[in-house]
Amino acid sequence: MTWTLVVPLKPLARAKTRLSDAAGDGPRTLLALAFAQDTVGAALASRWVREVTVVTDDPLAGRELSALGARILPDSPGLGLNAALAHGARAVREERPEAAVAALNADLPALRTVELDLVLEAASGFSRAFLADAAGVGTTLLSAAPGAELAPAFGGPSRDRHRASGAREIELTGVDSVRRDVDTAGDLRAAVALGVGAHTRARLADMQGTAYTYDPETRAGSVLLDDGTPLPFDTAAFDAGGLRMLRPGQRVRIEVEGEGEQRRVVFVTLQTF
Repeated sequence: MTWTLVVPLKPLARAKTRLSDAAGDGPRTLLALAFAQDTVGAALASRWVREVTVVTDDPLAGRELSALGARILPDSPGLGLNAALAHGARAVREERPEAAVAALNADLPALRTVELDLVLEAASGFSRAFLADAAGVGTTLLSAAPGAELAPAFGGPSRDRHRASGAREIELTGVDSVRRDVDTAGDLRAAVALGVGAHTRARLADMQGTAYTYDPETRAGSVLLDDGTPLPFDTAAFDAGGLRMLRPGQRVRIEVEGEGEQRRVVFVTLQTF
């Protein structure tokens, strides 16, 4: 059995708001896109996946995920996560009534194709099935075989709701990357420890570094990116981060503007993820 995955993605400006304190609002939106890119890319590589349909109204996300090979479906209900998933499943089955469909979170930046393969193979044995998230409270994947309604009930304690709806829980070990969704700085640290995909790695590389020099009189200095590139920051960038002092060698979160020789740090604070 091959699956069509339905991946919901809210407008990036409203995505991953609980990462704002750790990442900043501008970087947060691009980080949410990177999560989705790594999720969709890993899913499309699965031997059990026929198609990935992303339900989103975000134009940037639509362009970038379409370029990876996903089908983009506007979120015409505009009524939240579960309505978007139901809409996506209906659209798939209007074209292929006997399609096997599965809802997959868009925030699985450490997703490994081989682990997703194991989950989808296990799901093929049930009419409806779900995989709990790493916390054991929510859900990262919900499947519906041909002839079964998806009936999504994501959000909050969705593990209990999906179990109560008659969906069978997929109880597998060794599929941590499929369970590891990211909402908080702690989640992001756990995903990084598992090994995030290329898009998330690249985004994080522009968001973190190591303090290299610091002048306490001018409150200016420089940071080293993880690739060894030094970038300066001025007094305004230091003050924007709310720091009183910075010591060389400390890990920092940064925001960067400009290109080439004009590239510079415009915000620096201590790293929290």
